[in-house]
Amino acid sequence: MMHERPDLIVCEECDAVYSKPVLREREIARCQRCGAELERDTGRQVERLLPLTVASLIMFVIANCFPIVEIELQGLTSQTTLMGAVVSLSRDGMSLVAVLVLATTILFPLVQLFVLLYLLAPGARRSDPPGFKPLLRLLQLVRPWGMVEVFLLGVLVALVKLSNMATVLPGVALWAFAALTILLTVVVSFNPRYLWRTLIDAEQERIS
Repeated sequence: MMHERPDLIVCEECDAVYSKPVLREREIARCQRCGAELERDTGRQVERLLPLTVASLIMFVIANCFPIVEIELQGLTSQTTLMGAVVSLSRDGMSLVAVLVLATTILFPLVQLFVLLYLLAPGARRSDPPGFKPLLRLLQLVRPWGMVEVFLLGVLVALVKLSNMATVLPGVALWAFAALTILLTVVVSFNPRYLWRTLIDAEQERIS
């Protein structure tokens, strides 16, 4: 509908239809019926989102390539990466838990970051890139399933409990996960539907 009538906007919560408002800086338009957010002035938020996405990918690589923690107990030292933990869970007969950890902390966040990187590329914002619509729907679908912050919280709780029994040394990956959690919080807070507006505005500029 937005492509056919770019002057109209539909509430995602109650399907009320409004004329598309002209917003001032940082202004937010809300539905008069249900109070849901209809539109907001994103300013240069889309441009700022690209470097944040790149930074998130860098932290993601570090978090998955280095050990999370190093545990020393009675002279024995053990350390593992996130993928190593997934493999250990699978070997111990907890395949379902391993799959959940793999999906929510590796696959879904990685898919989200790569899709965002593709959609936020300068060339993509000025044209209709291949797969734009299905990728945007995929982004909306995987957003609720990225749970890096839940994993980080679980690791911190486990470290507190283990500290009474063994020497626990945080690894590089743990700090990377902390940074990744902060970055993803900012990235995920951006509503992907505003990428539609960026594309529509670019199309209108080309037409005019």
